[in-house]
Amino acid sequence: MPKLKLSLVTGRHDRVAPLIDGEVDVEGIELVPTISDASETFWRQLKYGEFQVSEMSLSSFLIARERGLEGDYLPVFPNRQLFWTNWSYHVDSGIKKPEDLAGKSIGVGEYQQTAALWMRGIIEHDFNVSQFSVDWWMERTEELSHGGATGFKPMDGIKFHRIPEDKSLATMLLNHELDCATVGRALTPETNIIDRSTTIRPPKDADWTKIKPLFPDRIAEGKRFWDKWGFLPANHGYIIRGDVAKEYPWAAFNLYKAFVASKQLAEERFPRQIPSVMFFGREYLDQTKKMFGGQDFVPYGVQANYRMLETAIQISNEQGFIKVRPNPEELFPDILRSL
Repeated sequence: MPKLKLSLVTGRHDRVAPLIDGEVDVEGIELVPTISDASETFWRQLKYGEFQVSEMSLSSFLIARERGLEGDYLPVFPNRQLFWTNWSYHVDSGIKKPEDLAGKSIGVGEYQQTAALWMRGIIEHDFNVSQFSVDWWMERTEELSHGGATGFKPMDGIKFHRIPEDKSLATMLLNHELDCATVGRALTPETNIIDRSTTIRPPKDADWTKIKPLFPDRIAEGKRFWDKWGFLPANHGYIIRGDVAKEYPWAAFNLYKAFVASKQLAEERFPRQIPSVMFFGREYLDQTKKMFGGQDFVPYGVQANYRMLETAIQISNEQGFIKVRPNPEELFPDILRSL
């Protein structure tokens, strides 16, 4: 019997690579993968629904789901970061610590993206910086944003602005037209059609001496956050397009099993894949595991991510993206809710 052929679009995450490369089999399914930057993936999927299985922003999924999007969301979260530690500030802004962000101008790639959701939520809950006390600047245009695809509008009281189309987060921060921003995109070689920071870059001889990380000790901040919250924030899961989910309801469970197997295989290899330039790489890996209690700090499944999902739903509601807070298990197909 021929397998069901499904298109898959995803970033090349370490824990997903064995599945993409065909080392892990999906029972009854043949995947046809496309490797894509998340910014382009979500815009294409939210606006055009091109792929049958797609990596998908947690924040955008919550918004689109409340507005009628159909599909099975899989509790597969391979990409996690301490997103607020990606902020850099200009030293002339007067910022010294996260609490100083109140009253400042802050730039993000996209206001509704999950990274920005976590950023605003954590500085509000942990550092007492109200989302209403900041001037928010967004880089992506309406036409090429995830928000443009979902019909996003910032809630009343938010001071929301768009970065001029001839500028980027990095150029505005360097010129101190912003006090604080995420500038990592401008420092990598990758380009995409969505994020102007990958195309409108500062000149190579730009003076970065006045740009400092908001969290100079990211490890210490990671420990602080873990000790308080008990999870690492995720920004993406995977969605099976609604028509596919309806016709092939068994696909969600088979895909989930394959994602779990891919993760297990990848993690078994991690100690052998540490680059030789990281002389103490194995020790660092052990230190990381110890810091997070020796447990799986990138878990899959609904139950292991329950508090993380509850928190994401709560702050999505607080930030005006969704009107009703669903219970976390409601986001997923019945067969996966107890896993």
